[in-house]
Amino acid sequence: MTVADVSQFRAWIADTSAMLTEQAEHLTDLDRAIGDGDHGTNMARGFAACAALPDADGEGIDAYLKKVGMTLVSQVGGASGPLYGTFFLRFAAPLAGATSVGPTEVAQALRAGVDGVVARGKAEVGDKTMYDALAPAVRAFDGAASGGADLAGCLEAAAVAAAGGRDSTEPLVARKGRASYLGERSAGHLDPGATSATMLLESAARSLG
Repeated sequence: MTVADVSQFRAWIADTSAMLTEQAEHLTDLDRAIGDGDHGTNMARGFAACAALPDADGEGIDAYLKKVGMTLVSQVGGASGPLYGTFFLRFAAPLAGATSVGPTEVAQALRAGVDGVVARGKAEVGDKTMYDALAPAVRAFDGAASGGADLAGCLEAAAVAAAGGRDSTEPLVARKGRASYLGERSAGHLDPGATSATMLLESAARSLG
């Protein structure tokens, strides 16, 4: 697919919700090892609320994604709500007025969303956070787009890169969030935020591409 409209973005959120519900226990187990133990349930609840947002006739992509962002801020507890909410609010901004988008527009939106996560969480690569998955995903998307790939190819490249970034968090010692309190004991575990961020991008590859 070369372009996506609001129906595909709704499908993205619905697919993400289904995936997070299915993987809620796995995410919670990861979070239980190095965090509060509620990441899976919080994310599943928040995206279920997003998937249940009513259709609005003539609603643009940006308006829909802003509603998703605000819903996540209000429904997801801990740090994840503001981070994921900010991602979608910032993602929406470059898409103002667009009824369909291709690789160029999604690249701008993805970078804006990830920049929002960085601004909110102050994370760097190697801190053992969701940014460890998002940073390589943005680079891979941009690289694929520069090479002439269509939207599906760009999203697939981003999802693969995100998975690699997720896996890179396992040996890391956390430097941000509750996991950082564990010091060296945080090593040896995948970061739950990087894991859910990878799920989000894998879902995008299925739904938007």
